[in-house]
Amino acid sequence: MRFSSFDHMLSHYAEVTPEAVALLYDSSGKKQCTYAGLLQAVKQQAEEYGRLGKRCLGVLSDGSFECIIAVFAANLAGIQIVMLDANAPLSRLKGSLPYADVDCLWGDSELCAELRPFLTDGPHGDYADQVLFFTSGTTSSPKAVTLTGKSLMNAAWNGSQKLSLAASDILLCMLPLGHVFGFVCGLLWGLNCGACVALGRGARHTMDDCLFYQPTALSAVPSLLGALAERSCLSKSLKLVLVGAGDCPPQLLSAVAEKGIRVCFGYGLTETSSGVAISIKGDPFAMEICPDDRIALAPDGEILIEAPTCMMRGYYKMPDETKEVLHDGILLTGDLGSFDEAGLLHITGRKKEILILHDGTKIFLPEYERMLAELLGISDVAVTLKEGRPVLVLHAPGRSNKEILGRIRPLMELLPAEQRISEAVLRSSPLPRTATGKLQRYRIHP
Repeated sequence: MRFSSFDHMLSHYAEVTPEAVALLYDSSGKKQCTYAGLLQAVKQQAEEYGRLGKRCLGVLSDGSFECIIAVFAANLAGIQIVMLDANAPLSRLKGSLPYADVDCLWGDSELCAELRPFLTDGPHGDYADQVLFFTSGTTSSPKAVTLTGKSLMNAAWNGSQKLSLAASDILLCMLPLGHVFGFVCGLLWGLNCGACVALGRGARHTMDDCLFYQPTALSAVPSLLGALAERSCLSKSLKLVLVGAGDCPPQLLSAVAEKGIRVCFGYGLTETSSGVAISIKGDPFAMEICPDDRIALAPDGEILIEAPTCMMRGYYKMPDETKEVLHDGILLTGDLGSFDEAGLLHITGRKKEILILHDGTKIFLPEYERMLAELLGISDVAVTLKEGRPVLVLHAPGRSNKEILGRIRPLMELLPAEQRISEAVLRSSPLPRTATGKLQRYRIHP
C-alpha cells in the first residue's frame, strides 16, 4: 500500500494489525513496540513538540527507538527535521545547524549542550513535512537535500514493489538513520510492508546483532556485509540481504549467496529519496527500474533520473547548485551506466572517479584500484594525481615502499607508460571515508 506520510502508515497498521510488533530494540534485551504502541508514542511526543513552538528539529541520529519516535513525532507536529550524523566532526555539526535553520535539538545531552549556542530562530516559510539529509560527503562541501515525509514514503513503496517483505519478516536495521539509505531501506522499507524492524544495538554489538535478533532480512553497505560474512556473523535465519550505497566486490556477493541467502543490489541517491533501481534475480548488478522512476543515459553514459514522486525539492537554500543538477525534473546524477539487452541497468562508475591525465588519457579509478588491491592483498588503496602523474596512496602497516612497487610492477608493465604508477605514498592511518564506506577523494593528498 502506498502511504502519503509517516502518520498515514502508522495509523493504517495500528488499525489493521495493532498488536503486530513494529520495532524490536534495546541493548539489554529484546524490548518490543507494537504498531498501536508506536503510533501512541509518536502522537504523545508530537503534542509535546507542538507546545514548544519550534520550527526545525536537528536529530543527532543514533538509531535508537527514541530517535525514531522523535523523527516521526516532529514530522507529525509540522516541524522541519534535519537528520544529523552524531559521529560527524564537531566543526561540521556546528556549521550545519545555522545553515539548516535548526532551532532545537534531539540527541545525546552533552553533545546537544555543546551545539546549543549554534541554534537559530528556525526557518521561515513553508517547512512542514520537510526532512533534510546531508549528502554523503564525497566532495568537500556536503549539501542538505530537501526531501519530505511523502517522498520518503513513496521511495519505500517504490522499492517494496520490486522487493517486498512479508508481515512475518524481521528486518535488521544496522545502518545510520542520518543517511537516506539507512532511513529508507533500514527502517521505512520494513514498516511500509507491516513487518518488524529490529534496531541495531550500537557499535559494540555490530558483530552479534544478527545472531541476537535472528532477522530474515538485512540492509547493509558493502563494508558492513563484508565484516559480517568474514566473521561468520550472518544468522541461519537470514534469507535476504539488500546491499547499497557503495561499490560491492562480486566475490563478496557470491560468498553470501553461497550461504543460501538471496542477495540484491540497490542503486539510488539522497536526491531521489533513496533507491531507484534494484536487482531482484540473477546477476545482482543487473537492476530493474522501480515503478515510479524513469532512467535514461546521456551521450557520455551519465545516468539521468526522472522520479516525480521521490525527487528532492532541491538543495536547501542553494538554488544555483540545484539548477546545476536538476533540469526540468530530471536529475543529472554524475554516475555512469549502461543498459543490457534485457533493459536492466548496470552502474559502471562515476564521472568524478575518472582521472584525466595531461595528454587526455582517462583512468577509471574503481577498476584500477581494484586491480591494485588484489595484487597487494590490501583493500585500503586509492589512486590520485601528483604533478599530473598517477600516484598510489594506501594504508599498509608493516609494508615498505619498495615492496609495494615491486608487487605492482607486473601490472605496470602491461599499462601504457602514462598510466603507470612510479610512487607509492604510505599513510599511517586509514584512508578517509564516508559513513557508508565511500572514499573521500578530496581529502586524499599525495
